[in-house]
Order: sequence, then structure tokens, then C-alpha cells
Amino acid sequence: MKNKGINAHVGLAALLVACLDLTGCAAPAAKQEFQASDQPVSLESTSETPAASSQDDAVIVRTSAEPVAPESAPTDAQAGNEPESWTNASDSLPSDSQVATQPESESSSNLWQRLRAGFALPDRDHPGVESDRQWFLGHQDYIQRTLERARPYLFYIVEEVQIRGMPMDIALLPIVESAFQPFAYSHGRAAGIWQFIPGTGRLYGLKQNWWYDGRRDVYASTQSALNLLQDLQKQFNGDWLLALAAYNSGAGTVSRAIKKNQQLGKPTDYWSLDLPKETRGYVPKLLAITDVVDKADEYGISLLDIPNEPYFAVVDVASQIDLGVAAELAGIETDDMYRLNPGFNRWATDPEGPHHLLVPLASAQGFSEALAQLPEDQRVKWVRHKVESGETLNTIAKKYHTSTALVAEVNDLRSHALRAGNYLLIPAAKKELANYSLTADRRLASLQNQRREGHKTSYLVKAGDTFWSIARQFNVGVKQLASWNGMAPRDTLKANQRLVVWSKNRPMANLAANGNTQKIRYVVRRGDSLAAIADKFKVTIKDLARWNGLNSKKHLKPGQRLTLFIDVIKQSGNG
Repeated sequence: MKNKGINAHVGLAALLVACLDLTGCAAPAAKQEFQASDQPVSLESTSETPAASSQDDAVIVRTSAEPVAPESAPTDAQAGNEPESWTNASDSLPSDSQVATQPESESSSNLWQRLRAGFALPDRDHPGVESDRQWFLGHQDYIQRTLERARPYLFYIVEEVQIRGMPMDIALLPIVESAFQPFAYSHGRAAGIWQFIPGTGRLYGLKQNWWYDGRRDVYASTQSALNLLQDLQKQFNGDWLLALAAYNSGAGTVSRAIKKNQQLGKPTDYWSLDLPKETRGYVPKLLAITDVVDKADEYGISLLDIPNEPYFAVVDVASQIDLGVAAELAGIETDDMYRLNPGFNRWATDPEGPHHLLVPLASAQGFSEALAQLPEDQRVKWVRHKVESGETLNTIAKKYHTSTALVAEVNDLRSHALRAGNYLLIPAAKKELANYSLTADRRLASLQNQRREGHKTSYLVKAGDTFWSIARQFNVGVKQLASWNGMAPRDTLKANQRLVVWSKNRPMANLAANGNTQKIRYVVRRGDSLAAIADKFKVTIKDLARWNGLNSKKHLKPGQRLTLFIDVIKQSGNG
């Protein structure tokens, strides 16, 4: 591989950079504590991202943002619905003060000064903002933890907001969305600091697959979020408050609320609309935190000092690379590489791209030079695997924590049929997987191993299971169950997937471990009662009622289907 050099000029509007905090601290989402700093968590606020890949082998620092918004109007950001069109402007059209005139970035040595000079959203003194303002003022530790997480990304976001001439208030929106938690995942299936749901993420160019989720890629998702917000602002005739409401609940929801007020002869500004409860609280949160930042001295709040200068560089690495190897080349810890590049799910970058990595600016030159000297076959480790009888492409790929598609491509396989005794070349992690603690699998394991109240059960998903059926069986909430396992209630379960369940009552058996326990379906017959069925199958009435979400005092109906978990050894002699 020929020498690669960095084409780096640190022009503030040209170089995509931001600051990096190399410590991961636990902190809350908006008004809700996170479970852990680097694990998927459930958030209250939801909103619904491709990064370009290099076609040559030059390693360069990107100097412009590549994801581009589609020309068509966005779909509903929350529900994936097509927005309803509307033509009449709201009664409260944006004034000139709503368009931010940004200062030159060199004019302020402190990022907060630069932000304050560009704040432009109206209505920070509206009565609807007061309760959120008081909440933030009463939770200064929350603000500090959130800003600590914002260190790696805030300068870059401010740069992009300024380039587009948007109100600087928008740069603080991730505080409301995710508390700047890059691994955040909500019960509404929204991911990343900008909380994109899958459909809107794909619409705005964010690739999502086994290797990579662009919704968590801070570089790519910031471009997509700002594109979406600008599209919404145009759709709602320049009104930023309506655009923000639509970012939260969907353009269709806001359009319908406007149409309803028009028909009733009512005002159609944000404050007058009948919007979902979450959306009614969403915009005031942003206005409140903006006001707190703007008047921090007046409120007696000391904000974390974040220099108005670049920290990370976006480096084009040209092809797949082990993230542990990349971290060594950059001279940083593997976890720190993941925190700067949270979009990557596995031990390596996506073989199909994007082929960019964010590295601290101070390390970018050395990283580029080291990468230029690295032989191509050392970017990932290659293992020669002998196919054993009974092995499939899928089982081999799982063994080496890679994808079947990549194994098939590398070995030029035209089908998934394998012959015992043949050899396959497999790309594999260079280090022990424990060293990649922020991959999707390791973050999930850490989340599932967290100690909680109650009794822990390891449950092996069976065909036909749903979150609802499992939650009902253990008498727990669906959202709780999904959250314990880093998922959302609408996510699809797969057979043999392992879930953890925390329940108040000790379960009859660990269904994944006790080989004597069998799940059966029982159809209620005329004359049956809970007591009779419990006695028949040697289980307790309490368990039988809990498994089926029943009130033990209510009568059963013939034809009703019940689920039981029986000990097969105890059933001897049942007739």
C-alpha cells in the first residue's frame, strides 16, 4: 500500500472536528437517569442516517459534509406516516429574529460565547417554559454530566449549525433527545444522539445493518438531523417551533393539528395546537435549556468549559479495519475509538463502508502515517477454517463474529452449501473479544448483567413468542422487559434469542436451564377451575394465574387457552 498523507488544514468551517472526552460517565437522559453510559437505554423522548466511502486508497481528512438530504419532503419522523400537506401559514409567522446571524467562529475562544451569540428561537419567556427551566436549575449535576458527554461532539455540531445559518439553539437539541448519549436507544426504536427511528434514518441516508448503524454515527446523523430539521422548517413556512414539534411527533401529526385549529378558527402557532403530551413538553425543554445556558451567570450555574476549537478529524481509511488495530495506530484506547465512532456495531468497520473514522485531531497525522505503512492483510486477522461435518455458513460466521455475507464474498461462494474438509478464509478480530467492550454484543451483555430488584430469569425465546406473551407470563411490563434487553417493544424476537427477566416472585423454573420444565398449552373444558387445573398439573394456583395474567377469583370459560410450565417428572400418573 502506498504512503498516505493527511490533507489537513484546520480551517474551522472546513475541517470536520470536535472535542473528545476519553472518560465514560453514567448520566441521565432528559429528566431520566441512564442505566449506564455506554449501553442501550430507554429514553422518554423519541424522534426517528451513509456515510460516504472512499473509492481509492488515500487516507485524507474530510473537509465537507457528505450526506445530502433528499429533495422530497420527509415522512412522519415518528410514525413513518406521509405528512399531510397544508398551505396556510400559521398565525404567528417567524420574525427576522428567528433567523440566526452567526458570528465568525474565531471571534470567541469559549464555545458557550459562540452559542449565545447565535441563539435565536423565540418564546423563551413563555409561561409554558417555566417548569422545565426550574427543573434544569434544580438539577445542575444533570447538566454537568450531559455536557461532559457532549464534549466530543458539540464543537462539530455548532460548526454545522452555523454553516447552515440555523439558530444555535438547535445545537443543544441532543440534550433533549438523548442527553448526548451516543448509544441511546428508546422504547420507540430511536437511536443515537439525534434519536432517529429506522425509517426516517433510511430516508435521510443513514445506513443500518449488522456491522453499522448510521443513526449512532455522530458525523453522519448530525448531517441528517439538520437536513431533516431544515426540510421541516421549510414545510412549516419557516416556523422553527413547529419544525421542532414535527421532528418529535411527525410532520403529519403537526399538520393535522394545524388543520384542526384552522377549521375551528383558532390560532395555529405551536402553543395553540392540540399536540401529543410528549410534544407539548418537547419544545419547552429546548427553550428552557437554551435559556439556562444563555443566562448561566445570572442563574449561578458554572458550565463545563468547552474550547471553541476542533478536536477530532474525520479520516478516510479506504477499506475495512479492525477497530482495535485502528485504536493502536491512533494511540488511544479501543473504548475511546468506539466512543468517537459509536455507529460501528462489531469489532471492525463495515466492509462495504462507510470508510471514515473519527480520531482525535492530535492523533490524526500519526494515525495516517501508521495506516499508510500497515500491510493490507493486517487490517483484519485472517483465519483458515476447516469445515467440519454439520457446520453451516451461519454457524461458522457466528463462531468468528462476522457476517455470512462477508464469508461468502471472501471465499467466492455461489451458494451456502458447504463440503466437509474444505477450507474457508475467515476475517476475525485480532484481539480477544473482551477487549472490544463497546460492540453491540458486549454492551448488551453488560446491560443484561446489571443487578436489578427481584429475581433474574434467563429465558430462551421460542417460535411464536412476543414481548407481550413473555411479559404476561412473568407478570412484568412490556417496556421493562424490552429495556432490560436493550430493545424496543416493537423489535422482532428471534427463536433461541436469550432474554433476561426480572420479576418480583421467584419463577417456578429457569426455563432456559431446567431440562425438566416444559411449556404446554391447555384448553379449558366445561367444569374446569384454576384449582382443578393446578392440581392436575401439580403447579400452584398463584403460578397458574401469574403465567396467564388472570385474577384467581374469576371463572374460566370453556375454550379459553392457558399456558403452563410443568415439571415433567412430577406428571407421572396423571390421567
